[in-house]
Amino acid sequence: MRPAIALIGLPSDINSSFVRGPAAAPAAIRAALWSDRGNLSCENGMEAGADFTLGDSGDVPLREDASDDATIAAAVRAIIAGGAVPLALGGDHAITRAVVAGVHAAHGPLTILHFDAHPDLYDNFEDNPRSHASPFARIMEDGHASRLVQVGIRTLTHHCREQAQRFGVEIVPMADFTPDVVPVLRGPLYISVDIDGIDPSEAPGVSHPEPGGLTLRELLAVLRRQTAPVVGADVVEYNPQFDTHGRTAILAAKLVRELSALIATNAA
Repeated sequence: MRPAIALIGLPSDINSSFVRGPAAAPAAIRAALWSDRGNLSCENGMEAGADFTLGDSGDVPLREDASDDATIAAAVRAIIAGGAVPLALGGDHAITRAVVAGVHAAHGPLTILHFDAHPDLYDNFEDNPRSHASPFARIMEDGHASRLVQVGIRTLTHHCREQAQRFGVEIVPMADFTPDVVPVLRGPLYISVDIDGIDPSEAPGVSHPEPGGLTLRELLAVLRRQTAPVVGADVVEYNPQFDTHGRTAILAAKLVRELSALIATNAA
């Protein structure tokens, strides 16, 4: 029996740097996902609603303060207890720490596959240890990941290089990138997709665009090679105010479909 996938909206951007806006993303992604301009078919031949269940748990009511971490983790635990796999719609990347905490409570230490332009390993960015530039430092300190592989990185500061060495993070840079250099990972697998990991020519709707990124085809090729059970995922850092004609929302909605199909396939 294939698992149910449950969307969970996390409309938070209090921990964003430079500019806010990703809190508006869950509604925009849902609008693109359910729009009649497309359909719910996936590239592996599956179709949401026919071959697997894609439900929606709605948005978690957040206060935009430190108490949100516990609220998010509890909501994720409830989804898992109900027999579904959580697929979170951010929000900025700070939400990932709390989602991972909720998934870890059910599955133990995770292997994390992280797509991003930035490593998000800062110890205390702009005097905010909960910054969206810091979640993976916190995740590694929490002991919630046994392995962290980061793909698409092209903004690696000296500090983040030191952090990566400290935590044993495996970084796959964009220079000379091909999908087959990304390892096939063991589970339980958690997948985090920061939209700015994709080149801004394809995904302009982000707060921190960084040229020279992944194509969507390259990202999907990496996903297609993964065979481990996927126990949770997120799509984060879409900022609708910088989008053009909803292009990035449509891309994010496709990622939701393809991540859902991967979850369903790898659970079979």
